[in-house]
Amino acid sequence: MATTRILVVDDEEDLCEILKFNLETEGYEVDTAFSAEEALKMDLSVYQLLLLDVMMGEISGFKMASILGKNESTSHIPIIFLTAKDTENDMLTGFNLGADDYISKPFSIRQVIARVKAVLRRTADKDSEKENELLTYHTLVMDTKRIKATVDGKEVALTKKEFEILRLLLENKGNVFSREEILSRIWKDEVYVLDRTIDVNITRLRKKIGEYGKNIVTRLGFGYCFEN
Repeated sequence: MATTRILVVDDEEDLCEILKFNLETEGYEVDTAFSAEEALKMDLSVYQLLLLDVMMGEISGFKMASILGKNESTSHIPIIFLTAKDTENDMLTGFNLGADDYISKPFSIRQVIARVKAVLRRTADKDSEKENELLTYHTLVMDTKRIKATVDGKEVALTKKEFEILRLLLENKGNVFSREEILSRIWKDEVYVLDRTIDVNITRLRKKIGEYGKNIVTRLGFGYCFEN
């Protein structure tokens, strides 16, 4: 399992070293930077969590968070602000910038470690949920939450029934579904639906998904399946 990488950005060098030592004791891989300027020169996309001091030099923690939020490679990284400022407005500013937590100084190391674990746990849960929303086969991607299908990054215009058929086959790669099974799952209680309707939808679907159309295989006398 890959080690979780954390970056601590604070102009108090002693505090950085204390946090680094204690977080590494917990099994994390920790780097430090003593200013936002120094941190922004690093490849921040490799980190799973940032601990940012709010009150730094020319670039504050808030400003750095704003910069990161505008960059696609870093906008997803969770942030915990460390600050001596604990007014409601400052906290709201932090959370409005997408902060995942806000710890006021002085703090105990045990408190920081507990907050770090909580944020990483929430992030892992979100990542897991997002993965469950996506069905992929090479460059064929179905986003089941946004009801969107793409091939090579380009959206494919599918009807509701085509989308549901593709989802059924992609979720169950290798499984053969008879026309009757597809009708009962996709059309359900709709009446006057002919077996031929399945064939027509499959034909259109194959054309729309381009090179992946060949992966929707007909098993004569049995039905259809999506094969690798």
